[in-house]
Amino acid sequence: MKEKIIGRVSEIERLDRCMDDSSAQLIIVYGRRRVGKTFLINEYFDNNFAFKITGAYQKSRRFQLEGFHEELMRKSGRDWDLPSDWRTAFRQLREYLESLPKDKKQVVFFDEMPWLDTAHSDFLAIFEWLWNDWASTQNNLVFIVCGSATAWMIDHISENKGGLFNRQSCRLYLEPFTLAETEMFLHSNDITWSRYEIAECYMIMGGIPYYLNLLDRTRSYTQNIDHLFFKTHGELWDEFNHLYRTLFTNSDSYIKVVEALSTKKSGLTRNELIKESGLPSNGTLTRILSNLVSSGFVRVSSFYGNRKKEARYQLSDYYTAFYFRFIKNNYGNDEHFWSNTIDNPARRAWAGLTFEQLCKDHIAQIKHKLGISGVLSQESVWYTSGDRDLGVSGAQIDLIIDRRDQVSNLCEMKYSINEYVIDKEYDQVLRNKLDSFRRMTGTKKTLQLTMITTYGVKQGKYSSLITNQVVLDDLFHD
Repeated sequence: MKEKIIGRVSEIERLDRCMDDSSAQLIIVYGRRRVGKTFLINEYFDNNFAFKITGAYQKSRRFQLEGFHEELMRKSGRDWDLPSDWRTAFRQLREYLESLPKDKKQVVFFDEMPWLDTAHSDFLAIFEWLWNDWASTQNNLVFIVCGSATAWMIDHISENKGGLFNRQSCRLYLEPFTLAETEMFLHSNDITWSRYEIAECYMIMGGIPYYLNLLDRTRSYTQNIDHLFFKTHGELWDEFNHLYRTLFTNSDSYIKVVEALSTKKSGLTRNELIKESGLPSNGTLTRILSNLVSSGFVRVSSFYGNRKKEARYQLSDYYTAFYFRFIKNNYGNDEHFWSNTIDNPARRAWAGLTFEQLCKDHIAQIKHKLGISGVLSQESVWYTSGDRDLGVSGAQIDLIIDRRDQVSNLCEMKYSINEYVIDKEYDQVLRNKLDSFRRMTGTKKTLQLTMITTYGVKQGKYSSLITNQVVLDDLFHD
């Protein structure tokens, strides 16, 4: 039922348009594992499907066909022969669907489709045949295909060069929840934490509904993290390997890439990544990076001025980053690790760096606060090692909002438990960044130094350089 769905406003509107359309619909739903794809479809359609099948991970063609056969018999009430191949199975499905009323929308849902496409099964080719030969001509049919293996979904369905080329009527890529949606989700589960705690929880789990649903309202934020991640056999203690193995073939190479990226929060260029990961520079690496980006695990941060060789790959999946930072080498050592590290410098450093990631995932909210939501902009990073001849020292800016209205916001992101205090030393750092950026880039645009903090900048002797501010509450804007 739609009223149970948190957020997903644009996705629901898009599904509504598909259901109102008078022609056959092929709807593609994809996104990171655990992000809520199946829940969205089940709730939107109130589990009212003409037929539904869910692929099983690493099971044989026969196993998948047996599941298909059982569901077809259950829905149709007929005693079908067990199909020996997908061509027979889809012929049976067609016969069943043809027997249903034509004056009503009939919804067919293939969940975890990548797992149905086992080796040498010809599943995809026969699905293409079914859709093109018959289903696409039946105006009352709605076919939904869904999968967590985003790379497979893009290659074989969304960007299919064969029988499904340009045949999809709708593509839905499900993003993780925003901070605002996360707060709504927690409130729906009677969890009423402070926004500071919600933000820190987000920096561990991201806006992944499956993880958030594991939180226990009877426990505090820190107790929940200990219980889920650090307790022996906690529910998320072994999530990492399961996550990557179910999403990517040759998962070891993918893990090498994300582990290399986890060592540097500001990211790595492609050449730096090759050196850190030990992987060769070839088409396979290009494919791995493309799949990680399309799956939402890695972000490509453009370098200011679009210097492609300087673009940085950054680990953008919060859970993965948290795993490498705190879980991998700590599991089983301290079941109360998170509670015992409240004042630990390593935890403060992690929070500061991860807050930058959180800000980059809420650019729309930042622009709204700055009053520039309608202004076209491009986000990028910039850094320089300096230039002795020009008297310019090294500097780095982790977020630039470069606007079409001839203004650039140079953003500084600081995570603090109180108002952030700019002292004499940091004031000099900021002045150096402004000077280095202007001289090294030669920009003529107006530069606005923008502070993004948890509770704002404390007014004082060195705060006058700040043009505008964004605080944590602003990031919760819906």
